[in-house]
Amino acid sequence: MDAVAAPEPRGSRKGRGRPPAGETPASVDEILAAALRVFARDGFNGASVAAVNRELGVSHNLIHQRFGSKEALWYAVADWIFGNALTLLKIRPERTDLPPLEEFRAGIIRFLELQAEYPEVVRLISMEAAIEGPRLTYLYDRHIEPMLMLLGEPLKPMIQRKILNRDDLRSLHFLISTGATAPYSLLPLATRMSPSDPLAASAVRRHARLVADTIVAGIEARVAGVVPGGIDRV
Repeated sequence: MDAVAAPEPRGSRKGRGRPPAGETPASVDEILAAALRVFARDGFNGASVAAVNRELGVSHNLIHQRFGSKEALWYAVADWIFGNALTLLKIRPERTDLPPLEEFRAGIIRFLELQAEYPEVVRLISMEAAIEGPRLTYLYDRHIEPMLMLLGEPLKPMIQRKILNRDDLRSLHFLISTGATAPYSLLPLATRMSPSDPLAASAVRRHARLVADTIVAGIEARVAGVVPGGIDRV
């Protein structure tokens, strides 16, 4: 299934309210954005095509005509939300002589800034990641694994030197993709901890840099042999 155009940035969503019934049918982007909200809120089993139609305020036949089934709609949403992500993450820093850990740091920041644009994506992936099945297989093989390989590319020297291993990469993935994105996906809890908006541009920048600095500092400590597992203790 080919990827569809990437979703609109978070800042453009204000005008994306429910269109009055009887107006021009919703665009593909509008349908997929509404479906993402419904799947992220209700999960695949709890979601329905009717709920997406209600979200859009359109004819009950529209989505069936365009996608055929709830399952086909889910796969279209999965391709849509990842459609531009790899392209954005492939943007390298202007300097090409950065050390590997600096490049990794820049990748973490790009990833977290991107996730802040689409907090529903984090919730949708969290639901699917807890259940073994074809949707998780599709997400992992088609989208998540390529993204992991891209983000982890700068860490290859650490793996070759046995400073890090595959288990460590898994730990780093969850620290970044689940732990560090929690303020975006768990917004009510995050705003109870601090009333400022975690999705405000300045807050996202500060959060992404704090996370990246903390993770890179931990890896640098391993390189220096400061903590157990460092290079001189392998």
